[in-house]
Amino acid sequence: MLDPSDRIEGLAKGLAVLESFSPERAQLSTSQVAARTGLSRAAARRQLLTLCELGYLDARDGQYGLSPRVLRLAGAYLASARLPRLAQPVLDRLALLTREACSLVVLDRAEVVIVARSLGALPSRWQSGEPSARSGVRLPATPLMAYGLHQGARLAAHATSTGRVLLAGLQPTELSAWLAEHAPLRRLTAHTVTEPRALRALLRDVRRQDHCVAHEGHELGVHAVAVPVRDLAGRCVAALNIVGSPDRLQGPSLVELLAPLHAASRELQAVL
Repeated sequence: MLDPSDRIEGLAKGLAVLESFSPERAQLSTSQVAARTGLSRAAARRQLLTLCELGYLDARDGQYGLSPRVLRLAGAYLASARLPRLAQPVLDRLALLTREACSLVVLDRAEVVIVARSLGALPSRWQSGEPSARSGVRLPATPLMAYGLHQGARLAAHATSTGRVLLAGLQPTELSAWLAEHAPLRRLTAHTVTEPRALRALLRDVRRQDHCVAHEGHELGVHAVAVPVRDLAGRCVAALNIVGSPDRLQGPSLVELLAPLHAASRELQAVL
């Protein structure tokens, strides 16, 4: 635990202000920032003005928004962090093999964060959605995409295939602490599991099956399958997923997707 005397409150407050912005709230007033961070209006105003002076925020007509300078922080992580660099070639091969968009995701408190992503590229014979010469199955002409799925995107952990895989990898005491900290769980669609007991039961199934299929829990029309990525000690450190059509995420088609997913997971484990 951090010694309270070592904590820099001003830095913590400034970071809280930056994190108060989201795709749903790209522009915020001083009062809105104060409400979202728990700061007084005067303290929020000082933080906003300082961040504007440093170039991390833009201000116009009493509204504040993130500036491109914020990307220096995210860009430095993506350029230097080991996991995204190791994962990208694996994701690219997986996307080419399955002809679906795939992502590598880590857990950050109540959310998951996409740290690497690949759409792959379709050979010319797939551009029109021709049936596979091997299986006769007509695959999509382009990978399915969900709104807001990009590198750096943050999604509610309890509502996504990757989040459920990562939560299933927690120790029982860790999961109990996570549920206590983040309750009540947000309902994002009619299919979102928000009741803790139901979520625990779902996570037990994920641990037993070693994968998770999620249907429209986070966004209507989005279906995905995820598997854990473990380090050599067996700890679940990330999740790997594919977003696909409902018919590809059931029966023999699901089995066909799980094989390359698990193979990619093992490949990542070997280099972590």
